[in-house]
Amino acid sequence: MKLFAPIALAAALLLAAPAHAEMPAQPKLKVTTLDGKTFDLAAERGKWVIVNYWATWCVPCIKEMPDISKFVADHKDKVAAIGLAYDDSEKADIQAFLVKHPVVYPVAQVPLDKPLPDFDEPRGLPTTWLIGPDGKVAKRFVGTVNEQSLGEAIGLGKK
Repeated sequence: MKLFAPIALAAALLLAAPAHAEMPAQPKLKVTTLDGKTFDLAAERGKWVIVNYWATWCVPCIKEMPDISKFVADHKDKVAAIGLAYDDSEKADIQAFLVKHPVVYPVAQVPLDKPLPDFDEPRGLPTTWLIGPDGKVAKRFVGTVNEQSLGEAIGLGKK
């Protein structure tokens, strides 16, 4: 039964999600990362930014993390990322998880009861928004992303 718990939770999130006003074309995002630094989406203008919602219990999220990390590392002059742990776990538990599943980009926690004002709440995990160099939403992915899908969306092949 444990295998079905994440699927059931994802389905419950999908069904229980309230209707939202339309997400702004140029969303704002300013969060404190787990290491105490500030990530400001506006400061990343001129780069593509991957905004990735995930959770520690989400198997597909764990699967895509190395691909996102490698893509960001391979294109660091053109691409940045922020991981958003959409998770009510303790901060220390998320940090311990990241020791086992390291990434090259910053991670912030978004508690389930405090959604970000300019981003739609994910209706399933993982959910990834691709923000263009102009700060506007270029694409939304629901489900896993990989180097190929990110490269195609941005127009960058594998390095």
